[in-house]
Amino acid sequence: MVTLLERRAAEQSVVADPNTELAAVRRARRRARTRRLTTGACGLLLALAVWELAALFIAKPEFLPSVQSTVATFIHYFNRPYPSLGEPLWADVAISSSRILVGFSIGTVLGVALGAAMYAVRPVRELIDPIIEVTRPLPPLAFIPLLIVWFGIGELPKVVLITVGVLPIMVVATVAALDGVAADMVHCARTLGASRGYALWHVQVRAAMPGIVTGMRIAMAGSWTSIVAVEMIAATSGVGYLILQAGNYLQTGLVFCGIISIGIMGLIFDLALRGIRRLADPSPR
Repeated sequence: MVTLLERRAAEQSVVADPNTELAAVRRARRRARTRRLTTGACGLLLALAVWELAALFIAKPEFLPSVQSTVATFIHYFNRPYPSLGEPLWADVAISSSRILVGFSIGTVLGVALGAAMYAVRPVRELIDPIIEVTRPLPPLAFIPLLIVWFGIGELPKVVLITVGVLPIMVVATVAALDGVAADMVHCARTLGASRGYALWHVQVRAAMPGIVTGMRIAMAGSWTSIVAVEMIAATSGVGYLILQAGNYLQTGLVFCGIISIGIMGLIFDLALRGIRRLADPSPR
């Protein structure tokens, strides 16, 4: 028979085993992930049910198409151009996504570099910070007429517009993330012989990556708003152009297809950024 003392010793050894604790954390994270996915799927199904009931109640497809007709429209125009001289749905989505990736990448690189410079050099921060604070509240859409006058209606104004929207967000996010890095980390690096620049890029910026990636997620959402708006005004392709053309001819189902495509691509990009954040900060959450 196992005595009470032996049983308690066995329980304490199990609790103290780091492998057992790690396995328990992983199981808890899997259960939480499964619960989130299940709850999210139920929420989407509920939204689709409300949409279908509203469409049946209104009974006007040009005002609110049903879920089935929207899915049929999505399948029909996925490989067929709209309008006849335009691009199929998948090509419009790919064009908009490529524009966003280019402008978002440029704005992110410039924003992180400028934010790091503002954090490291006090005069640079005092010089640039008022400009950022004045321009940050300005909506990027206000620059569309100027960009058309300056750069025409080609690809350049679209990329510049996205960059203009991403840059101030990334500057603010980078400075805030770097301000939150513990000073002890920098002191340890400098004690071990690291230069100030090395400690900034290899210690502080790496430690601030979770906060920087959070800023990237916010900037990505704004990028979709900017690209759809500019494509409605000065473009002959892209999801914004497709939505505008479909709305002009009361193709409401196709308008919903464009909106749903934006949501899907936005979710894909956000999941990719979440993956980057987990790589930058793999601690259990």
